[in-house]
Amino acid sequence: MADRLTQLQDAVNQQGENFCNSVGILQQFATASQFPGFERPAGKTPNTIPEPSEDYAVMFSKLIARTAKDIDVLIESLPSEESSLELQLASLQRLESENQESANKLEDVVKKGEELLAEIQLALQDIAHAQLESQALESSMFDTT
Repeated sequence: MADRLTQLQDAVNQQGENFCNSVGILQQFATASQFPGFERPAGKTPNTIPEPSEDYAVMFSKLIARTAKDIDVLIESLPSEESSLELQLASLQRLESENQESANKLEDVVKKGEELLAEIQLALQDIAHAQLESQALESSMFDTT
């Protein structure tokens, strides 16, 4: 996973591509404008360009808006300039203590799970022995030889 600055750079590059591609689509499918004094000679009409099958304006507007939102989220996740070294260290210590508490809780849950597994295995073992004894008793009752 890339760091936040690399992610931000990738998002800005993607936004640039979105803008560039949207301008290219506009140029490709836009109708020609008439300017007074710059009329084409008679008989020469501009080639008609078929309408696009997709609504590129909507597609690119969604892409640009989503990428802009991603850029905002990445910028907000960066540490602020007001964040001093002491605040960062305190935050790291708080996160470390929360991590340790979570690790202790996880160890307790794993220990309880292992104890429960051992109980279940003993119960299954007792059931298996009971079934074997039952089968042995049944076969000895029907065995008249």
